[in-house]
Amino acid sequence: MSHAPRTWTVLSCSLLIASLGAGLTACGGPDGSPLASAPYDAAQQISFNGRPGSTDVDPEKPLEVTANSQDGRITDVVAADAAGRQVAGELSADGARWHSTAPLAAGARYTVRVSTEDDEGAPGVRRLSFQTAPGKKKLKVTFGPDEGKYGVGQPITATLSAPVKDPRARAVVERSLKVDAKPSVEGSWFWVEDNLLHYRPRSYWDAGSTVRAYSNLEGIKVAKDLYGAPSEPLRINIGDRVEAVTDASSHQMTVMRNGEVINTIPVTTGKPGYSTRNGVKVVLGKEYFVRMRGTSIGIPTGTSDSYDLPVYYATRVTWSGEYVHAAPWSVGSQGYANVSHGCTGMSTGNAAWFYETVRAGDIVKVVGSWGDEMDPFGNGYGDWNVPWNKWRKGSALLASTEEQRDRTHTPRLRPQI
Repeated sequence: MSHAPRTWTVLSCSLLIASLGAGLTACGGPDGSPLASAPYDAAQQISFNGRPGSTDVDPEKPLEVTANSQDGRITDVVAADAAGRQVAGELSADGARWHSTAPLAAGARYTVRVSTEDDEGAPGVRRLSFQTAPGKKKLKVTFGPDEGKYGVGQPITATLSAPVKDPRARAVVERSLKVDAKPSVEGSWFWVEDNLLHYRPRSYWDAGSTVRAYSNLEGIKVAKDLYGAPSEPLRINIGDRVEAVTDASSHQMTVMRNGEVINTIPVTTGKPGYSTRNGVKVVLGKEYFVRMRGTSIGIPTGTSDSYDLPVYYATRVTWSGEYVHAAPWSVGSQGYANVSHGCTGMSTGNAAWFYETVRAGDIVKVVGSWGDEMDPFGNGYGDWNVPWNKWRKGSALLASTEEQRDRTHTPRLRPQI
């Protein structure tokens, strides 16, 4: 039987003006064939709201492929961009029509492969390519912290170049943000603000692990006229599990490395009215010298609580100015009384040891204080003070899943008999 091109196997491939839900997904590979024989050219004429090779196709318009004959049908359509992301689509039961169920990415080059068969089962194939126009507005993701080595408490941050408020748009963004850890961990994103997300595992990172964060958002439609832009990936390494636990009631700090106590240090914490915050904090950075002034926390100059001191070996744990630092002026109270204005003070020798021992991302926990609880966000990294079940609800993806599960498992009253 001759498999020359036939007029009844003409396919039309058009981009219709419509707006469909966001999302890209994987589908079948392009190399499958219903028969072992080489497929013939299934279409001599193809139109798709332009011409093959176009570079300005509107990504808002979905892709449609139609078989213009009752004697042939479409068996498969694969449309993929240069990054390998395949467009989700639906094929009608009779094989007469295929249409995309997700929008195309902006500024992306696509190849389309249409497989057909005639009434005798002979396979046909048609290929074309085109490029979509760039998005009007770009959403860029910047990951943090800077590349380097951190402690087990370091969260990953994702800062967006524009606010995203709509829950559906947030889900698109979050679905495209990826965090890979070796060894692998259970973790989740939390929307701190409209333009800021934090990622943390259920418990601290494993010591010695590697964490990589990256975005697949490039070209993806987030909201009307807003598309993802290219973003730089991030890679950090996690060091030993170093934890410092300060008991404000006993005036002692216990420092552990990988679960083993390596030092116990007499300290002083915040006095009444300036009590140190309770809870888990994360080391933000280290400063060999800091000039500390009472005016920075609202204490007027010249009052009894006013101070202006040179401070050495200062390890910062909040943005508002809480440090672990050398306090040689209070050595007589260290281990016995709380006399500071909120910081954790220790001798110069102990502060130098602590300064050299910890790194950004290490854990500093305070218990037994009369102070408030550490804020989860806004004054450092208080992420670990949020219970895991509440943390999950800060995810645009997991929150809706848990709500649906709660509704599904809601007990029902037994009917009266």
